[in-house]
Amino acid sequence: MKLEVVVVPVSDVDRAKQFYKALGWREDADFVADENFRIVQLTPPGSAGSIQFGVGVTSAAPGSLQGLYLVVDDVEAARAELAERGAKVSEIFHEARLGARFQPVGGAGREPGPSPERQTYASFLSFDDPDGNGWIVQEITSRLPGRE
Repeated sequence: MKLEVVVVPVSDVDRAKQFYKALGWREDADFVADENFRIVQLTPPGSAGSIQFGVGVTSAAPGSLQGLYLVVDDVEAARAELAERGAKVSEIFHEARLGARFQPVGGAGREPGPSPERQTYASFLSFDDPDGNGWIVQEITSRLPGRE
């Protein structure tokens, strides 16, 4: 099995579509059945997994999805690109204690800057989409055994 799609609850489909496309995500689909159903699918560059949102797609509250992960091999380059493309990104941080990545910007345990030794899996940034759905970007330079 492979995780293929995550449904992201949004309040304004066109605004969300514009935001994610501005980040450089590929539009895979935008299908409208009628005023009660529309589904949009976008895929981040290099990703096998996609997101979907629309009308009649989920009953979850817009902005309620938190802790969505994107992985990159260079968190500094990713931050620069996301900011250039219009995302309001946090500063790069590392965890002083495990789990701090899930705290809001300024939360306890988020230490400024990348991991001091630039360990893989240890440097992060975060951003929200226009509805407040929260994304975490994690730097992974080498995978743990058994991970590809």
